[in-house]
Amino acid sequence: MKVLIADDEAPARTRLRRLVEEIGGHQIVGEAANGREVLLRADKAQPDVLLLDIRMPGMDGLEAARHLTALDNPPAVIFTTAYGDHALEAFAAHAFDYLLKPIRKERLLQAITHVRKLDRAQSAALTGVAAARARSHICARVRGALQLVPVGEIVYFLADQKYVTVRHSGGSVLIEESLKTLEEEFAAAFTRVHRNALVATAHIIGLERDSDGQGHVRLRGVAERLEVSRRHAAELRQRLVGG
Repeated sequence: MKVLIADDEAPARTRLRRLVEEIGGHQIVGEAANGREVLLRADKAQPDVLLLDIRMPGMDGLEAARHLTALDNPPAVIFTTAYGDHALEAFAAHAFDYLLKPIRKERLLQAITHVRKLDRAQSAALTGVAAARARSHICARVRGALQLVPVGEIVYFLADQKYVTVRHSGGSVLIEESLKTLEEEFAAAFTRVHRNALVATAHIIGLERDSDGQGHVRLRGVAERLEVSRRHAAELRQRLVGG
């Protein structure tokens, strides 16, 4: 099986590499030092198994595991960590296993053997991640490659049938996620203005009405004016005043 190793500490990656080599029969296809690198390496190398540290700078391992579902063939995730306080979150993410450092060869062998007993289709079917907390990035596939958009740079989410447009400071991408799910996840930072639109509260610079009396929201950094439905107008004004 192909194995990808992810840990922000080089000595930890070296130790994992040595243990995998001692076990034998597996190909190490790369290393990563943070969540962003995990996604890029996994998308390119298509590993069967990902040995994933949880506490990493920028994007941690738990969030990286959530984004892995965007891959056509997500790897089986085995979390590795020096702390036991993320076990419940890890298994909520349907991790195949959870190894505490210092990792013993026998325990790693047990975890990898568990994965090896499942074929790729079974592994993919079991790989799903619960939304335990709000992500710091949105992951999209653009021209065959993964693109990560920091949530802080997103101006709005706009739904259109099965796709949602993510408008951000550098352009826009399409994702296949439910607007309702996005609203629940990012309720602290985004406001519903229409049945098909969520806007970043921090990017709102004003409300206006057109000649027909239809309300629109003006947003910092973009020319578009998004329609505000009567249903959400009062809540939006209250949130802006309260903020």
